[in-house]
Amino acid sequence: MKNSRRQFINQLGLATAGLGLSSILPTELLANTAKPFTFEISLAEFSFASELYTGKMTNMDFPERAKKVHNINVLEYVSGFFNNKHTDQKYLQELKTRCNDLGVKNHLIMVDGENITALDDKKRQKAVESHYAWVEAAKFLGCSAIRVNLGDAMAMMTGKPEEGTKEVVAKAAVDGYTKLVEFAGKMGINVIVENHFSYSTDADWLVGIMKQIPAKNKGFLPDFGNFCAERTKPAAMDIKSIIATKCLKEYDKYDGVKKMMPFAKGISAKTHKFDSNGMDLDTDFMKMFTIIKNSGWTGGYVGVEYEGGLLRDMGGDNSYLSNDDGIRATKELLEKVLAKLGK
Repeated sequence: MKNSRRQFINQLGLATAGLGLSSILPTELLANTAKPFTFEISLAEFSFASELYTGKMTNMDFPERAKKVHNINVLEYVSGFFNNKHTDQKYLQELKTRCNDLGVKNHLIMVDGENITALDDKKRQKAVESHYAWVEAAKFLGCSAIRVNLGDAMAMMTGKPEEGTKEVVAKAAVDGYTKLVEFAGKMGINVIVENHFSYSTDADWLVGIMKQIPAKNKGFLPDFGNFCAERTKPAAMDIKSIIATKCLKEYDKYDGVKKMMPFAKGISAKTHKFDSNGMDLDTDFMKMFTIIKNSGWTGGYVGVEYEGGLLRDMGGDNSYLSNDDGIRATKELLEKVLAKLGK
């Protein structure tokens, strides 16, 4: 049972004001030196999760689908959809060749692997080392980063609590994350952390850990939809049961993103459903991106991560848009945000 669950997981980031000069410098000068707020839209592979889980689409199909159907040129992969071929040089070369032929950029691999915050020293070290191959795959494909979790994904999926207190797990997280960041740094790869489940849904906990890491290739991937700290237990260990769970306890997403932004190396713009004006029903994008803009962050990637298609195709709720329609709606919403705030 343990192996099958692991397999399932494998399938399934004013200097002038500080100096007190803003009040004496001409407004025109400040305006001319300020960087404009901008970002480039990337596409998270999980937006096609329902098709990838059911075999209607493969990891190898992702680059062409992103480019030709959605005109998105920056890709964010999910480790589970490689089907353990991330160490297969022939497979990686074919994927890289396809991307080069299409003119798309491989940016990120979201890695859902072994627990690098495990309290047992040997288990934690093994988990860290199990991520090395993903760093190497990311480097070969031309990615700039991998995304990791700080916590036990297996515990999250089964509704079990973490094996230690926040303080104890944080100490283990500093150790495991530091080691992985150091390895990746030698290869010029960033290792970024997403708020995802359990303790990592607490932005204060995450920031406390990040402040203890000296490396420059650390960072966050704030996700608008991943601040749920506690969910109902799934009725069974299958996708439909898991996506049917309800959130019981949630960290304020706007406050969470604001606290994570000083360390952000990207944004995951998660969406599920839209109103008649094309606005996301879960997140006020204008409010959220005003927070992001005010943080001083600019010039990075904002990933489209539409999950409504999964809820439609595997959850049986046809009120959600299809994968392609949801991706289009999210992209259009991001373009509206940029048109209004990008100045």
